[in-house]
Amino acid sequence: MIRLMVVDDHELVRIGLRHILAGYPVIQVAGEAADGETALRMNRELKPDVVLLDVSLPGLSGFEVTTRLKQSSPGLGIIILSVHEEAPYPAQLLSAGASGYLTKGCPATELVQAIQTVARGGRHIGSKIAQQMALNMLPGGQKSPFDGLSAREMEVMLMLANGRKIADIADIMHLSPKTVATYKYRIFDKLNTRSDVSMTRMAMRYGIV
Repeated sequence: MIRLMVVDDHELVRIGLRHILAGYPVIQVAGEAADGETALRMNRELKPDVVLLDVSLPGLSGFEVTTRLKQSSPGLGIIILSVHEEAPYPAQLLSAGASGYLTKGCPATELVQAIQTVARGGRHIGSKIAQQMALNMLPGGQKSPFDGLSAREMEVMLMLANGRKIADIADIMHLSPKTVATYKYRIFDKLNTRSDVSMTRMAMRYGIV
């Protein structure tokens, strides 16, 4: 039996996933969470085998949740289930510790296959996403300026782009405001920009937000 935790802030998505997975006795939905902090607490309590995780969550995003889950439970399998299939999301989340990446438009059979593969310690990336990642690695492949950000920098960038202040980000990420400010200006340097507004416009242009 594979014990699964579903983390998504949309109740209808959680209900739909639970309904789909009810048809597969080998998988037990052991718990559900609507935000990252709850997911971290429930992971300690439930000790699931696999976490099915959305990227866009209130408070801590999927980037930070992935990092913290792997820190506390190195053997945990994490599958990202997201609407985002564009770079740099898949590569950065896999680098942060995820073992799988699927879009919410994937077939139910592929979702079940991914859960089983990751529970055995393997990796599963949706075919379209894997193809796009491979193409981006080729000479002349489409590049995004956000490819150069680390997972932690991406996390800070997303919160800045969504209008959060440095003090709020520091509180959410359990960092000092000075550390967050350092991340902010490192991000600006990597993106060759000098303001939150221009950074956000760039993120919108590349489909990041």
